Amino acid sequence: MTSVFIHNFGCRVNQAEAFDWSYRLGEAGISVARDWRQAEWVVVNACALTARAEADVRQFLKKIQRESPGARIVITGCLAEKTREELARNSSVSRVIPNSRKDSLVEELLALTGTSQDKTERRSFRSRALVKVQDGCDAHCTFCIIPSLRGKSRSRSLEQVVECTRAAVERGYQEIVLAGIHLCAYGQDLQPPKSLLDLLRALTAIEALRMVRLSSLDPRLLPRLLLEFLVTEEKICPHFHLSLQHASEPVLRRMGRKSTPAEYLEILNFLRSGRPEASLGADIIVGFPGEEEADFNFLRDFLRESPLNYFHVFSFSPRSGTPAAGWEKVPENIKKKRSEELRRLSREKNQAFKKMFIGRVLAGIVIKKKGSMLEVLTGNYIKVMIKSDKELKPGQLARVRLTEASPGLSQGEVV
Repeated sequence: MTSVFIHNFGCRVNQAEAFDWSYRLGEAGISVARDWRQAEWVVVNACALTARAEADVRQFLKKIQRESPGARIVITGCLAEKTREELARNSSVSRVIPNSRKDSLVEELLALTGTSQDKTERRSFRSRALVKVQDGCDAHCTFCIIPSLRGKSRSRSLEQVVECTRAAVERGYQEIVLAGIHLCAYGQDLQPPKSLLDLLRALTAIEALRMVRLSSLDPRLLPRLLLEFLVTEEKICPHFHLSLQHASEPVLRRMGRKSTPAEYLEILNFLRSGRPEASLGADIIVGFPGEEEADFNFLRDFLRESPLNYFHVFSFSPRSGTPAAGWEKVPENIKKKRSEELRRLSREKNQAFKKMFIGRVLAGIVIKKKGSMLEVLTGNYIKVMIKSDKELKPGQLARVRLTEASPGLSQGEVV
């Protein structure tokens, strides 16, 4: 039986695409491998958001060539879109599939492997279902290359997403993660137009579905009615990650983001007051061109005083073809220093957040099991390691009491 390994780089959308491919490949009789060293074919779903992301993909390709020279590689994703001709010249790459043909990746792979769709081996290594609901972006922030690689915003119909979600629930999944490049823009391109709120109302009405987790949210597209739904609907995981990027108004203007720190704070305070247990996170870019010391200090102070309990910090990475790529750069040593300071602050705030829940019972999904050890991801995004003799499997709901808050995996017990 032909075996395929899918390796993802980058965003939740890539993960959701791979989740769908794995299931469809299994239906066609292809074995989805856990280890790329044991696979005949390796599908690389690549990222090009930053220079570091590109370097990671290239490093992985070299590793395959060195350690598993017989493996055949299919590469897709944003890097495949960006450097299609270069990758096509790579002798170990059997096929380059641009983003525009991702929907046909499974069919192309079946043709390459000579597999006919007459077998069924439904298999997934995921404990939570990822559902892609939207792709592309119309925002055109001055630093971002993704609109040129993913295209305009395109939404799946509400009916398609509901059908896909029902199918995942029927396969035993109790949590779904909604993924989109610009998730909050969901439905704006549909006829008649829909909204993320419309979609969430339809999904939470599915009786057997227990938990809905959202990927990154754009604070510019969070109307009050949507916010009110997020804090009142029990099926929505109390975990909200916002693409803030910065807090200084001069930097936000240069980024092409029409937002203000006051608007950010209003949203964050609303989420915190409505769901006190919620984990609140953000994407932050440090060292954007023109970021002065005063801009950074304002950002640091904003993050410290805000309800945010963690942030993903990225050093600015110039992307060819974007306006910001040609602007005067902040020196690398300064970017590194500022990034380290914010990452340290994030660790401190997240540790303090987790300590608040010691002794409390939280609902979550078992995401890993090894022997008697379980790893549970709570609704509010705390990873808990538990020793238990209960018959719990990955994907099942669990109620856990947090006994110790740790920087990595916290400790707890099943109740």
